[in-house]
Amino acid sequence: MKLHPIEASPLHARRERVFLVLAGLFLGTLAMLNILGLLRFIRLGEMETLSFGTLTFAVAVGVLPYPLTFLCTDLICELYGQARANAVVWTGLLLNGWVLFILWLGGVLPGFETIDPASSLPALDSAGRLPVFFEVRRFAFGATIASMIAYMTAQFTDVFMFHFWKRLTKGKHLWLRNNGSTMVSQLVDSSAVILITWWIGGFDAILNEDSSLGAQLGVLILTGYLFKFSFALLDTLPFYWLTKRLSGYLEIDPLAEEEIT
Repeated sequence: MKLHPIEASPLHARRERVFLVLAGLFLGTLAMLNILGLLRFIRLGEMETLSFGTLTFAVAVGVLPYPLTFLCTDLICELYGQARANAVVWTGLLLNGWVLFILWLGGVLPGFETIDPASSLPALDSAGRLPVFFEVRRFAFGATIASMIAYMTAQFTDVFMFHFWKRLTKGKHLWLRNNGSTMVSQLVDSSAVILITWWIGGFDAILNEDSSLGAQLGVLILTGYLFKFSFALLDTLPFYWLTKRLSGYLEIDPLAEEEIT
């Protein structure tokens, strides 16, 4: 393959292509989960309690692809270093802002809907719903705002904890820095997303007014956290395998950045 003038060597080109794949998976997944976000909740079960009433175990559809983002940032951390991982996280924040801007712009530009003069929004249909775009926009706005706050906190926590464990163990125990960083960051993420989403009204459809609000929110946080962390445990073997394969393919020493011997 002929090299572009900015590519220093075949090895440099190979490293950049792998980085683009990992960063692209991360950013594409991030955009997808924000749009899907709160459009649908998956019911995992219910539990009757004497103290708190009926507690519902559920996760939002947007949670399903989320564990992949942590695998991508952990691989970027391991192979390309903390600075590049942080750069991808910042790019993800800009992407969230871009999604919000397009959602806002698509709603304010004139369309063919009948506008309700009282609310300046399209008129509701016979079922009491807005046109599809505006329903998606309403949920995506809430999901994206909640995600932006939780995302920044959780992803920077993940990158920091990954390198903390890497330095502490002198580059040993790959499983510890993979799972240890994800365990902390996903607890931060799950708590922030659930509490912010509740605050903006995103759980109105699934919360039971006759049950304890605090207990229901606690169960939603726990359910989301266990779902994400279960997948984080499952990605340990793929993380080991990909780290070993890509380290050789890219001729990268994962310990070099930390000057660990």
